Amino acid sequence: MKTITRSMLALFSMLTLACHNDDDTTQTLPVNTEVNFQYKSTIVVGGEGSAEISSYDEVSKKLFITNSESNEISVYNIENLEQPIEESAIGLSAYGSPNSVTTHNGKLAVAVEALVKQDPGKILTYDTSNLTLQKEYTVGALPDMVTFSKEGNILVSANEGEPNGDYTIDPVGSISIIDLTTDAVSTLGFEAFNSQETALEAQGFRVFGPGADLAKDVEPEYIAISEDSRTAWVSLQENNGIAKVDLIAKTIDAIYPLGYKDFNQAGNEIDASDKDLETTLKSWNVKGIYQPDAIVAVKIGGVEYVISANEGDSRDYDGFSEEERVEDLMLDTSVYPVSGDFQNEINLGRLKTTTTLGDVDNDNDVEQIYSYGARSFSIWSANGSLVYDSGNSIATETLATTPSRFNDADKRSDDKGAEPESVAVLNIGDQRHVLFVGLERTDQVMVYDITNPLAPTFLTILSHGGDEAPEGLLVIPADQSPTGNDLLVVSNEDSGTVSFYENKQ
Repeated sequence: MKTITRSMLALFSMLTLACHNDDDTTQTLPVNTEVNFQYKSTIVVGGEGSAEISSYDEVSKKLFITNSESNEISVYNIENLEQPIEESAIGLSAYGSPNSVTTHNGKLAVAVEALVKQDPGKILTYDTSNLTLQKEYTVGALPDMVTFSKEGNILVSANEGEPNGDYTIDPVGSISIIDLTTDAVSTLGFEAFNSQETALEAQGFRVFGPGADLAKDVEPEYIAISEDSRTAWVSLQENNGIAKVDLIAKTIDAIYPLGYKDFNQAGNEIDASDKDLETTLKSWNVKGIYQPDAIVAVKIGGVEYVISANEGDSRDYDGFSEEERVEDLMLDTSVYPVSGDFQNEINLGRLKTTTTLGDVDNDNDVEQIYSYGARSFSIWSANGSLVYDSGNSIATETLATTPSRFNDADKRSDDKGAEPESVAVLNIGDQRHVLFVGLERTDQVMVYDITNPLAPTFLTILSHGGDEAPEGLLVIPADQSPTGNDLLVVSNEDSGTVSFYENKQ
């Protein structure tokens, strides 16, 4: 018996739309909402750093991959996924190093940090068929992500503006909006929010670089675009916030502080030690700083949501570092009594924390321990309110399903756990919405059904031997896929591999 793919079902559905019964009613077939992703194939691109972010162009059937190892965009024709064909790469050594790539209807855009990454970066555009350079656009320092709006007329770049190693040069973080119909570039800074710094910090936003005000301190990381292409949300990872951008007015309308996660709350338990010789989740008087890396926007039931991978990140430079382990802190014994033995390495002693938070009464001891990341994914409203957090689901499911991979075999329990790095959503019509969450340290992808965003359900874990550190996730829906089925493309930074999973139906 032949397998019926969703693309075939779509064809049958279109045919039935053209046919009417005698009573003039239209017959349609239901959408197949089955989710059954299975490993299909892998491309070995190169070594570490050779496969970080990928984008697929339906017009040319090519996959474009950022390759910072070789300072190029690696190119593969994936019309036949059983035998992908490597094509000539796009060399970028004259410009710098690529951080991000995006495609839309035969157009390719690449975000390139400058040779001195504190200098302004570039967004380069190409024709995907012949790979000819079309335009160069100057944007802010260290463009870390670039993406097209849904209709393809706008490019948005998140310019991280990281400092140098000595922390003597710290460019401002910014967001660039490129109007491809006029080639106009609008680079937006955060100066207007300097006056709100105190109020934002009180809600969990972080401004803590040496001598920096808010505008200099923010580091835009990742971009999500609304379905109508009018709004962008940009994660400000180190600062623990999300900015909301009006793409039509070209203004930053708001910063949403994300607050903190309570690891002492039921359902949020963590394994905080890599030296306790066990993998047990426990409640601790510790707050997690959400600090999302990748974010994605999705519309469910007519409501727009933003989903974040709460990886966490610290600033650790030669000229400034906020990192400290709990064993090296001076704790307030009225909150963390000596009898609790909190600084023992089998308890909280090994946990990495920040020196920039926790001394509530400024008496040089710590009343509240803060750690990096939330070890979860979160669903936020369009205006930054927390709708759902996955609690300890990632840890619980990896322990139950793949205990030998838990927190990178327990080595990362003291740091950020499995480190949720990336997120992508597959929309199966308006009927089912599936979330993929890439875990950098366990080399896995978690799969959840988020059709009810208030109560997502865990489905499965995907992984393939040899893949290490999934940095980028890309969904290719069935109607664009070279196989006629939905594809998940996983770009693995450490192993330099790109693996494909197909939704077998």
